[in-house]
Amino acid sequence: MADKKNKRNNRNNKNYDEDYNPKFKKQRKKLCPICSDKNFVLDYKNIDVMKKFVNDKGKILPRRTTGACSEHQRDITTAIKRARAIAILPYSQD
Repeated sequence: MADKKNKRNNRNNKNYDEDYNPKFKKQRKKLCPICSDKNFVLDYKNIDVMKKFVNDKGKILPRRTTGACSEHQRDITTAIKRARAIAILPYSQD
């Protein structure tokens, strides 16, 4: 009987600390790249800046990835869509 209890406890015990929970890792809050840098210019004609906010398939990266605030994420999205419309950025990459 005691042997079954030990097996059950060993299965649940993953050698973690009491405070450690792998599902909830504390991460540092990302700073908005546009708010933090006053010289940063977001323009749909500047391809190098726009590529930072687009992944390799051509999709717009979300706020949790870019670290942009909601106001600037909307500006980023608008600028990328304008660049796509005039064929500076592709809609998708194969």
